[in-house]
Amino acid sequence: MLKGIDHLVIVVPELNAAVESYRALGFAVVLGGRHPIGTHNALIAFADGSYLELIAFFEPNTQHRWYQRLQLSGGLIDFCLQTDDLAGDICAFREAGVKIADPRPLSRVRPDGYQLRWVLSIPEEHQGVAPFLIEDETPRGERVPRVTVHANGVTGIHGVTVAVADPAGVRRWYERVRGVSVTAVDRNDFVASGVRVVIGPHALDYMAPGGADSALVDWLSTHGDSPYAASLSTTAGKGPLDFGKTQAARLSLV
Repeated sequence: MLKGIDHLVIVVPELNAAVESYRALGFAVVLGGRHPIGTHNALIAFADGSYLELIAFFEPNTQHRWYQRLQLSGGLIDFCLQTDDLAGDICAFREAGVKIADPRPLSRVRPDGYQLRWVLSIPEEHQGVAPFLIEDETPRGERVPRVTVHANGVTGIHGVTVAVADPAGVRRWYERVRGVSVTAVDRNDFVASGVRVVIGPHALDYMAPGGADSALVDWLSTHGDSPYAASLSTTAGKGPLDFGKTQAARLSLV
């Protein structure tokens, strides 16, 4: 069953610069280490169990889907969902028409030398729109930093907005998966309408433009179906974060 958002992926051109930028925004950022696919990351963990992953390429990997997006703009690019039944949820998405790959192993070596291991099941199409799923082989508590208190008061991920041309198609994916609720939603802030998928404490809004004045029109024209924005729950000041400091990720505090 799906439990909520595991993490959001923000691809950045240079990791150290991104770390300093997010720290300046009031986040506690922990260096994560290196993957054997040419990437390294830093993590921002929250009290709700989710986190932001800042990821960069320390060497080119033209075969990686996130490397291609980095050449376009970078920013918020993908999201991973937590599950307590990886095999069952893979089957459910497949039955709903999502081509999702069998789990494959990946690892990361933390700066302290500890090697983390997990398996990922990644969509073979609709990447960045259909989620990828994760199952830990080493303890999840070792993968996710224990530091969850931030100067800006952020306590977790509130929701993610994904721009899509066909929300009805996405709705059919989630209607077969356990642990979710799906309802229609209108978003005046984006002049858009679509479906809201609630998973645990988090919401995924799959939105299509409601008119020519919607900000999603240009986004879809340039980026296609893909994550557009995310909101973070906070106990302090609210509003959008500086787009430059977030490394082209559209983030707001609510």
